[in-house]
Amino acid sequence: MVPFTEKIEEIIHLTDLFLLDIKHIHPEKCKNLVSFSNEKELAFAKKLSDMGKPMWIRQVIIPSITDNEEDLKMLKDFLSSLKTVEKVELLKYHNMGKFKWDNLGVPYELENIPPATEEDIVRAKKILGIK
Repeated sequence: MVPFTEKIEEIIHLTDLFLLDIKHIHPEKCKNLVSFSNEKELAFAKKLSDMGKPMWIRQVIIPSITDNEEDLKMLKDFLSSLKTVEKVELLKYHNMGKFKWDNLGVPYELENIPPATEEDIVRAKKILGIK
């Protein structure tokens, strides 16, 4: 994690609520998904929790990528280790931004992934033990 400077500490203390997106709970799978491991974001969440800072955690449910039962249980364990999570939001993956990739001439890596359904969200919430 990036060392906390005095200015960063000041900003954290002035902030009432943090919204953190967890791209994928598993470090290697996260790296495959977004080209970076999740170690820094998870360490930041722990630091915020230790500082008593409230946070909302968000994760996009991407069928066959972030909805694996084992990974969701790993996410559940991580979330239960944090003391200040006020809300967990599961967001449905959609492909509405695909045109941006097309316009850039960049291959859309999730081309064959269907949008998440309400059933996908319900299943994930059940595994995570959230309403």
